[in-house]
Amino acid sequence: MNNQQLHRFHSITEYHRAAGLPAPAHPLISLVRMQDVTRPLADGAFSIIYDFYSVSMKKVKNATFKYGQQPSDFDEGVLFFMSPGQVLSIEIDKNADHKRDGWMLLIDPDLLWNTPLAKNIKQYEFFGYSVYEALYLSDKEKTMLTAITENIEQEYNANIDRFSQSVIIAQLELLLTYSERFYQRQFITRKITSHEILTKLEDLLDDYFNSGALAQKGLPSVTWIAESLNISPGYLSGLLKSLTGQNTQQHLHNKLIDLAKEKLSTTSLTVSEIAYELGFEHLQSFSKLFKTKTSFSPMEFRHSFN
Repeated sequence: MNNQQLHRFHSITEYHRAAGLPAPAHPLISLVRMQDVTRPLADGAFSIIYDFYSVSMKKVKNATFKYGQQPSDFDEGVLFFMSPGQVLSIEIDKNADHKRDGWMLLIDPDLLWNTPLAKNIKQYEFFGYSVYEALYLSDKEKTMLTAITENIEQEYNANIDRFSQSVIIAQLELLLTYSERFYQRQFITRKITSHEILTKLEDLLDDYFNSGALAQKGLPSVTWIAESLNISPGYLSGLLKSLTGQNTQQHLHNKLIDLAKEKLSTTSLTVSEIAYELGFEHLQSFSKLFKTKTSFSPMEFRHSFN
């Protein structure tokens, strides 16, 4: 992996040139059809970094993509998202057909300047998901999203006027909103995968909570949990929010309070001792969280069992 070629593209124009494409019709946004790419960036294994956003619906035969923790076979074609500065690793079978299909929408951050989307785009957590967590679309959904990208292409190919940016931004927001809706659907419809992750999460947290690590290290970080599960923090929180109504931090706090209730009701440990075992440096912090979650102080909860 250390010997991989690394290709960094600072602009959409630079990517077009490297891929053997004509100069982009608009310097800040471009819809690239994969079958039009005439110059492969490299054979074998290589990595790409864009200094711009990309939304890609790719289908590439005999190629493996890796973004984040897990590799993904792109024979079926999926949608995935990259923010500026993220690394996509690609490995192509040199001896096989690598026919390309699909599209990439490339978006320079400068296009979003002075629009609400410049700030709001950071709220779309799927820009931090890995290929392993890519969005699997139905044929109807693929058609819908492709139509939106073609509307964007038609707009930037038309005569630019004072409405052009607003129209393009509105179409981008529509594309991202539909993508968010489809991700929420995926959390539910891909139940086996989703519940496997939840089972692994519970096993991971049970091991951590029962190991005495709470007293030594405090609550595990969301980043550590996600890395242990080989998924991104954003995907984990999105999955939990969809299936349980809680993000990862809320899930951790609720699990912690359940353990506190168990200790308060079944042991003779003092509240201070319980707070220490649960990783709290200050009793007041433990008591405040407990009361927020249960409406009782720790002592009030304990007395309710006597």
